[in-house]
Amino acid sequence: MTAIPLSLDGKAALITGGSRGIGAETVRLFTAAGARVAFSYQKARDRAEALASECPGSVAIEQTLASASDGQALVNRAVAALGRLDILIANHGIWPPADAPISQMTDDQWRTTMAVNLDAVFGLVRAAVAQMERQGKSSDGFAGHIVMISSTAAQRGEAFHSDYAASKGALISLTKSLATELGPKGIRVNCVAPGWVATEMSASSVNDPELGPKIAAAIPIGRVGSPAEIAGPVLFLCTPLAGFISGEVLNVNGGAVLVG
Repeated sequence: MTAIPLSLDGKAALITGGSRGIGAETVRLFTAAGARVAFSYQKARDRAEALASECPGSVAIEQTLASASDGQALVNRAVAALGRLDILIANHGIWPPADAPISQMTDDQWRTTMAVNLDAVFGLVRAAVAQMERQGKSSDGFAGHIVMISSTAAQRGEAFHSDYAASKGALISLTKSLATELGPKGIRVNCVAPGWVATEMSASSVNDPELGPKIAAAIPIGRVGSPAEIAGPVLFLCTPLAGFISGEVLNVNGGAVLVG
């Protein structure tokens, strides 16, 4: 019987926002699949170092991601550590938790959200694609895989969080644009759009005694997701099993938002 090709042996991956939540589970899964992984963190040094120790062959890189130049710098450091780059997972992001009506949202909040969630991703992708193009196609026929982590908020909007929804919606448009542009070069570009996931970023809402049950009730499966349930689809999109998938928005939300 032929083995199912979920292995990432020989692949070098960069995962942003890798010290916790979805990012940390993706680091664990990619490492288990045989990839050499560099992952970024901003403040949680102890947690990042513990994760690197847990996942042999992984490298934790402290890097602020708030501009295109930050993204470029991180890719440069990852390539220096790994020797090449086959996979980019743009997972980092911020979600200002306080409701902000558009009439009261400050310039600073809007610009900060866009700088982290969009500008830094632009810098990451630009640098990663340049590196993948220099390397060319490997023996499996791929030059690289890029997966952007968006959100269901990008598709249905999110009242009082229009900055977040707009930034994540831009990642979907970027995914579709780059899939067309980079497909002929052997680079697959896809997007995973999680719904509510039990992470530190969502904890204030998911664990709220009034809001939490309402969130779960609006999900057909009846609960929020786990970080590991997002990491699995991300891994799939970086394997040969997904070789004919590019430009796709893979919704991982328990059936809550059925759009693509």
